[in-house]
Amino acid sequence: MRLAGPLRIVALVVTVGLTWIVASILLGGPGSGFPRIQQLFTSPENSVTAEPRARKYKCGLPQPCPEEHLAFRMVSGAANVIGPKICLEDKMLMSSVKDNVGRGLNIALVNGVSGELIEARAFDMWAGDVNELLKFIRPLHEGTLVFVASYDDPATKMNEETRKLFSDLGSKNVKDLAFRDSWVFVGAKGVQNKSPFEQHVKNSRHTNKYEGWPEALEMEGCIPRRTTAS
Repeated sequence: MRLAGPLRIVALVVTVGLTWIVASILLGGPGSGFPRIQQLFTSPENSVTAEPRARKYKCGLPQPCPEEHLAFRMVSGAANVIGPKICLEDKMLMSSVKDNVGRGLNIALVNGVSGELIEARAFDMWAGDVNELLKFIRPLHEGTLVFVASYDDPATKMNEETRKLFSDLGSKNVKDLAFRDSWVFVGAKGVQNKSPFEQHVKNSRHTNKYEGWPEALEMEGCIPRRTTAS
């Protein structure tokens, strides 16, 4: 009976020791390197590595385009600082990185059947010669797709012939395009109706996002391939 007291003490010490060891392992005590509790209570949906990434398709579109359609994404210039971008079928046609954009209108001509780039050029609509732009878009062939993204000022040098040519390509906003407006547009030679691919924001000191310039515009979508081109 005299041993009961010491045995109880030994049992208590052993119990406390075992409890400490188990807690140290589970809680990731000093030197253990195993934060087991966090592992046990971290569900896969809360794990950063387990969270699925949103799939992106051609040119970053959230959904794939139907067959026989061309995926595109365009961004107009931001003020006079960040240049525009034109992407088609996951190929960057125009951008600051490609060093083929400039102040004014940035235009990419694309074969509407194959989707291949024909030519891409920038036209200065503030201090440039509008005749260079007219020479570029007057002789377009039937079925040619025309991608246009503004940068800084798209309209100061525009004349009536220029506006009519873009209107014939399907633009409904070119008639109102003015100094430092933001504009993105996709049209085609021989189009019968107004293009559904166009955005326009007026330069207004009351609504401008940047000092002296409206917000940049982003537009994406799927364009049906032409069956023939002449």
